[in-house]
Amino acid sequence: MPDTNAASALLYSSAALDRAGHRRTDAGWIAQARASAEALFVPYWRGRMLMELEPTPQAVLTARPRDAAMAGSFLGLMAARPVFAVDLSATEAPMEALAQATGEFLDLRGLTATLPAGQAGLLATAKGLLYWQSRTRFCSLCGGACVAERAGHTMQCTQCGTEHFPRTDPAVIMLVTRGERVLLGQSHKFPVERNFFSTLAGFVEPGESLEDAVRRETLEEVGVTVGAVRYIGSQPWPFPASLMLGYRAEALSEAITLDDEEMRAAAWFTREDLVNRKQAGFNLPPKDSIARRLIEDWMAEGV
Repeated sequence: MPDTNAASALLYSSAALDRAGHRRTDAGWIAQARASAEALFVPYWRGRMLMELEPTPQAVLTARPRDAAMAGSFLGLMAARPVFAVDLSATEAPMEALAQATGEFLDLRGLTATLPAGQAGLLATAKGLLYWQSRTRFCSLCGGACVAERAGHTMQCTQCGTEHFPRTDPAVIMLVTRGERVLLGQSHKFPVERNFFSTLAGFVEPGESLEDAVRRETLEEVGVTVGAVRYIGSQPWPFPASLMLGYRAEALSEAITLDDEEMRAAAWFTREDLVNRKQAGFNLPPKDSIARRLIEDWMAEGV
């Protein structure tokens, strides 16, 4: 059975948000909600979110756009209050575009581990939606300009009428085990100076099941054959637009044959190795990731 307890505790996975999808086509209700004194706003500027750092990191949700024409995209209801994501990327002075704004625009990845889980999920939702909008300004069928419809959840071509919906790229992320050891790797994409080893991962290909993607990616990256695969949980990952699907996988072989173009290193680790990682000179992935949760849950099983 899926380990839903692990999934529910993952950062970004709980936005405390009622998406209220039935309201997206009600233009009158959206306009009234946006003008309401109860409305909350998630300001976004060139990939960054508006944050206050003192006394503790918090998202700034009360700064209203000065220009009423800057409509924003409806995210849903949080504690019955309507929430809108506002993209300020076109301006060089985003703070000036907001009324009574405090704080500064910061990279979400650097702060999420210290944010309340509900806020982290809300900001991830906003960032994912606005990133998709910024990459869907033109129709992929005819090249016509697209405009936002359904309160920002559809981009419609003004030339051929095609509707484009938000894109999410599914990626499998797997903790491969064999006996009392786990297989972790280091991608060339990881910063060399941080020297962290993480679970293996890869994007799902067209026509491929999730389980087969786990087996294929493990074989391609490190040359290890995988048998049984068990689903654990999922995590939205808007960096920029993925859904991470977490698995535990049982290895049928041990010998590592590294894909040098994609992987810098890979090795088998015991729980003791991971506990003593600082002395050994390596790190684990960031705590906001499902990769870290998969590893820590496995480590806890040996206690």
